[in-house]
Amino acid sequence: MRNVVIGFLGTQLDSGKRKRWKPSVSLCNQPDFPVDRLELLYDQKFLRLAENVRREIEVTSPKTEVLLRQLNLSDPWDFQEVYGKLFDLARDYGFDEDRERYFVHLTTGTHVAQICWFLLTESRHVPAKLAQTGPPRDEKDGPGKLDIIDLDLSRYNALQQRFDLLAREYSDLLKGGIETKSAAYNAVIDRIELVASSSDAPILLLGDSGTGKTELAQRIYELKLQRRRVKGRLVQINCATLRGSSALATLFGQRRSHTGQAGSERSGLLHEASGGVLFLDEVDELGLDEQAALLHAIETGRYYPLGSDHEVTSRFQVIAGTSRDPVHLTAEGRFRPDLLARLNMWSFRLPALRDRREDIEANLIFELARAERELGTQVGFNTDARDLFLRFARDPATLWPGNFRDFGSAIRRLCTLAPRGRITRAMVEEEIKGLRTGWQRAAGDGDHRLLIGILGNQAAEIDPFDRVQLAEVIRVCRTSASLSEAGRRLFAVSRTQRRTTNDADRLRKYLQRFGLEWAMIAE
Repeated sequence: MRNVVIGFLGTQLDSGKRKRWKPSVSLCNQPDFPVDRLELLYDQKFLRLAENVRREIEVTSPKTEVLLRQLNLSDPWDFQEVYGKLFDLARDYGFDEDRERYFVHLTTGTHVAQICWFLLTESRHVPAKLAQTGPPRDEKDGPGKLDIIDLDLSRYNALQQRFDLLAREYSDLLKGGIETKSAAYNAVIDRIELVASSSDAPILLLGDSGTGKTELAQRIYELKLQRRRVKGRLVQINCATLRGSSALATLFGQRRSHTGQAGSERSGLLHEASGGVLFLDEVDELGLDEQAALLHAIETGRYYPLGSDHEVTSRFQVIAGTSRDPVHLTAEGRFRPDLLARLNMWSFRLPALRDRREDIEANLIFELARAERELGTQVGFNTDARDLFLRFARDPATLWPGNFRDFGSAIRRLCTLAPRGRITRAMVEEEIKGLRTGWQRAAGDGDHRLLIGILGNQAAEIDPFDRVQLAEVIRVCRTSASLSEAGRRLFAVSRTQRRTTNDADRLRKYLQRFGLEWAMIAE
């Protein structure tokens, strides 16, 4: 294959003003690097120098074809102009990689031109390696040195391994060091790592209560801190606690003039988050007035504290969390669509624990270690107790309505009550009984409200026995992506005893008994 080099004419170096060394000429005289074609980019003002260099190369390296390409630059230090003209050159060039190997000569041209060459070769707009020449230490040493640089980092195994290791470290940070196996959760974490490392835009975390939004927000902040995306602190607030007139003062601060009382001044959370991250948990609980003021502060970095005639500046990044669907809330007029559009640029839904059953054992190990740190003592399961708990935790009938909050609390109770640091089967049986009783009581209180909301007065005509069962079916449907998935969860045991399974059809017929359809429940 032919070696083709593209480079700028060195208006200073190629004139021989440095130890009579001319880089373009030296490049074509390298004994181990034959140049079949050199394309010199020159400005019209230096045409005579370009022709002199071509003639000299024809004498010293007669096998090298020299093509002069005129490229006029009004300002060779203007990045926009240089990059634009080199980009156009690359687009129109017509590279033939089957017959030719391409190189870019970096030694000549301004520093701006060198940066542009780096960008164009790294992005493969110019499919070339970089050639860097240098003068010889002594005239007897020949034409000087030549280094070839390939910007395809995938070819540098050691570098690639370091990048992969760093990416794993960031991913482990976001997962809290838990060896998760859930493909859906790992995909979410990988995407969050990319966004948090390269963007300052707001991040919206969606998911049921207890899925770990608060812990993940703290880890995102730690990642941003490591990647030097932020320098300030993490300020977090549960927006459900912001009520009445104090909500604006808590967020935006308050001057003494607002109340006239000494000691009433407040800096506000937005001021405290300057240079850092503001985490707004349950952001959908904010009132519409607070939402409007918050939107302005996020977009402009400026706001008015209560009682102040002067704007305050605070630049911060935002992470928001909600356990409800903000799109539905917007349709109901309870969440501003413009604030949702601002927060929703990067949104990530965290799967519930019931959808991550393959991660239950890893989270059990994590919760045990955390309980040991808190209690200051080593705790472990007896083998039969551990097997029983894992069977219960992984059972499709165990829906974990409180997600990791319920899971972590159960492990902490077991560890606290464990005699001599051992969790027994009897203790696990008692904990399982307590969990089921609590969940049934909580569900029972809401069964009537749930059915009234769907069936209206018709709910009173349903037997109490059917009422409990129907309410549970509706809850499973609302936490499933499709009728088939809901059927698989509801008939997880009986389906294994049937020759043919059509869970969706069984569920559809059950709902029809009460005049219900999937669409009515899914909404």
